[in-house]
Amino acid sequence: MGSSVPIVDYLVLDGDPHLEANECTGCGARYFDRRNACANPDCSGAGFRRVPLPTSGEVRAFTIVSHAAPGIPVPFVAAVVDCDGTSVRANVINVEPDPAHVSLGMKVRLATYPLGTDRAGTEAVGFGFEPIS
Repeated sequence: MGSSVPIVDYLVLDGDPHLEANECTGCGARYFDRRNACANPDCSGAGFRRVPLPTSGEVRAFTIVSHAAPGIPVPFVAAVVDCDGTSVRANVINVEPDPAHVSLGMKVRLATYPLGTDRAGTEAVGFGFEPIS
């Protein structure tokens, strides 16, 4: 059997899957991309540490996407999820993509899923958030 690789570097698959952010050691602002300096105008920190995020949160904003690039199945739910103060952009998965099934404040948890496997057997793994029942 081949290995698995996360689709983004802030998705950690070892142990219990979770997301990690780069946290400014000066003010605590969190970023998913690499930074040379904090973007907070009240901080000028240049030090960062990797911190794990909670694996559950609440939907703060969402939209139901009905038109996408060729090859992308629609409709789907794109959302901003608040994970204990850190905003994460992700799809809400394993739910009907309509307003009757998705709502602001909805409790969700991190879920991973396979995106595809290459010829060497390496599986790409993505993430989204699914409703907590």
